[in-house]
Amino acid sequence: MAKESKKTENQQGKTYSKSDVEKHKSEEDCWLIIDGKVYDVTKFLPEHPGGNEVVLEYAGRDATEGFEDIGHSDNARSMLQSYLIGELFLTAEEKEEEEKK
Repeated sequence: MAKESKKTENQQGKTYSKSDVEKHKSEEDCWLIIDGKVYDVTKFLPEHPGGNEVVLEYAGRDATEGFEDIGHSDNARSMLQSYLIGELFLTAEEKEEEEKK
C-alpha cells in the first residue's frame, strides 16, 4: 500500500496577486506577503507578542522588510509556516518594478 501524500492546501501551489492580498487588510481578515509567500495571519493577531497593531501596519501588503528588520527568532519563522496559504504571483510589470528596488 502506497503512502498517502500529506500535502496541505498551502503546499498545493495556490497563487495570489498583489490585488488579491490587498483585499485582506483588516483585523478580521489579515494577509501578509513575506519573501514572496502569502500568509493568512488573522488567527495569530491576538497572540503576536508585539501587539496586533504591529502586524496590521503591513496588512494586505509586503511585510518582508518589517519582518526581517525585527530579527524574528527561528521559532517565529517556524510558526509563520503554519499560516502559509500560497505564493505571490507577479505580473511581468510587477517583476520589473521589483527588480528596480
